[in-house]
Amino acid sequence: MLRLGRCRFDTHEPVIMAIMNRTPDSFYDQGATFRDDPALDRVEQAVAEGAAIIDIGGVKAGPGEEVSAAEEARRTVGFVAEVRRRHPDVVISVDTWRHEVGEAVCEAGADLLNDAWGGVDPKLAEVAARYDVGLVCTHAGGAEPRTRPHRIAYDDVMADILRVTLGLAERAAALGVRRDAILIDPGHDFGKNTRHSLEATRRLEEMTATGWPVLVSLSNKDFVGETLDKPVKERVIGTLATTAVSAWLGARVYRVHEVAETRQVLDMVAAIAGHRAPAVARRGLA
Repeated sequence: MLRLGRCRFDTHEPVIMAIMNRTPDSFYDQGATFRDDPALDRVEQAVAEGAAIIDIGGVKAGPGEEVSAAEEARRTVGFVAEVRRRHPDVVISVDTWRHEVGEAVCEAGADLLNDAWGGVDPKLAEVAARYDVGLVCTHAGGAEPRTRPHRIAYDDVMADILRVTLGLAERAAALGVRRDAILIDPGHDFGKNTRHSLEATRRLEEMTATGWPVLVSLSNKDFVGETLDKPVKERVIGTLATTAVSAWLGARVYRVHEVAETRQVLDMVAAIAGHRAPAVARRGLA
């Protein structure tokens, strides 16, 4: 059982986390949801299409203009409060590595802190415990926030992913974060080259076998683009293929841009696995 905010998610229930970039320079939408009105419209659309979690980020992952903690909070805190007001039952996640921002968004109503940089600020887990919110524990290969990997190597990438994410998860639990609110994330592209991310996907069952719910953030990432030699706007099919494989191997939460398409993929995989009945069943019955 995964318990976040007011929501309870069963073991075989796939969960969609919709990406909400509150940045003017995101790699995917180039600031389309930086302003409040389009961002709130996007939240409405994502919820209508089946997203149970809205993941709000105030700093893009890649290199770029310096964004202070105060500016990151300015971009996210008020927006969290407004989404909370409009959607009392949706799970609100905030993508941040800074404990100061984590504390501010929890005060505003966040349910989950998505630490994509692998515990670089150890106080963030303490904030999650203090506010009784969830925490995503990610493998980032020891990379500093907003840096790209350079000639990174692992003797065994999945062994390192397990060592780091399980260590972060157990530390969070020891600090008081509820075990049913902790997720682990292999961190595709973060501190990894394309072959590392492909191997992490291929061996994802080693993560799901740990019993911790696994979150995958695959959407339109560079490993998909390099694998297929496609630019950012042409990576949807590759993303959905990777999503289907991850679902079959037991991932629980999917951080995505395309909610409706992902919902169909996850529903289809769940039906093939026997966890979901077909929406209709007429063929051969008349």
